[in-house]
Amino acid sequence: MLDLQVALNGDTDHPAMPRTAEEIAEDAAACVAAGATLLHLHAFDDDGQESLAAGPVGRMLRAVRRTCPGIPLNVTTFAEIVPDPRQRLRLIEGWTELPDLIAANQGEAGIDEVTALLARRGVGVEACVLAPSDVEKLVRAGAPSRFVRLVIEPLEADADDAVALDAEMEAMVAAAGITLPQLHHGIERASWQVSRRAIARGHSIRTGLEDTSVLEDGTWVSSNAELAAAAAALISAGG
Repeated sequence: MLDLQVALNGDTDHPAMPRTAEEIAEDAAACVAAGATLLHLHAFDDDGQESLAAGPVGRMLRAVRRTCPGIPLNVTTFAEIVPDPRQRLRLIEGWTELPDLIAANQGEAGIDEVTALLARRGVGVEACVLAPSDVEKLVRAGAPSRFVRLVIEPLEADADDAVALDAEMEAMVAAAGITLPQLHHGIERASWQVSRRAIARGHSIRTGLEDTSVLEDGTWVSSNAELAAAAAALISAGG
């Protein structure tokens, strides 16, 4: 069965994007009801800013676990939230409530240390590649089995460019003999063509307001649940 990951929030100004722990938990439950099997989350502090601090991360995880029991929760470690690698690592070291998974962008400084830290604490790590150079780094590092999943992210706004980049990175992964389960996603309207290609090739997909605010036909969406329902229908149809 293919997974549908929903990325509820992040660097987006959509009015329906959830920020507080309670908003995230309510939205997460609606997404699960619409077909989500995995959730990707960003925590926000009391000022409404993205945070990697233990307090906001813990509050969010506890709230979502109450509304979505049994659903694997993935938390971002995105470098743009805390650009200094040492400060970012210190904050993550302070986490007391741990996610099931983290997203580890392979092109970011300090990501190997974050990966090692959380893997030691029993957290699953998704290796995320956004460019061919990220795939090259992943291949050079070796030991792909330390990751639970490979996330291929061709973040091109043009659908043809996004699909071409998606295919290029997947081919590089295959040539390197990496056989991790894959999840693919793009951005905005192009995300739907990336998803169609991924489903047809037997890979899981992601959607959500972090990635797109429109359906495949360009219609503006009102919620994460609307995106989740559309993506779930795409999976059911086989792409």
